[in-house]
Amino acid sequence: MGQKSTILIVDDESGPRESLKMILKPFYNIETAENALQALDIIGKKQIDLITLDLKMPGMNGEEALLRIKEKQPSIEVLIITGNGSAKHAIDLIRKGASGYEFKPFNISKIVMNISKTLDRKKKMEKLKNIFHQTGS
Repeated sequence: MGQKSTILIVDDESGPRESLKMILKPFYNIETAENALQALDIIGKKQIDLITLDLKMPGMNGEEALLRIKEKQPSIEVLIITGNGSAKHAIDLIRKGASGYEFKPFNISKIVMNISKTLDRKKKMEKLKNIFHQTGS
């Protein structure tokens, strides 16, 4: 198979951050950050395919971080995972560039499936872009 995708888990709470890391580690390369500024530093240095992003964090919140991430690296998929929020807020964040939205406590099988589908979609889009680029279309 191909190279493992890299996921950056951003959450100020160690419990959800470490749980998600443990669940995803067998399938993906994992990076972690305790806050949005650490996350922005990491995406400036490493190739990240998907970010799981908490909304409520000290300092820069997840919504502001989403906008900054999409500004710096628009190709990174961002999945919001939060204990706070509403369906209306989820729709607003998806319009701002989030790939999806999960509520805490998260359902393990649902979040793994959501991440897998998001990364599969990303790979297919990259293949299509390469085909169009090669054909000059």
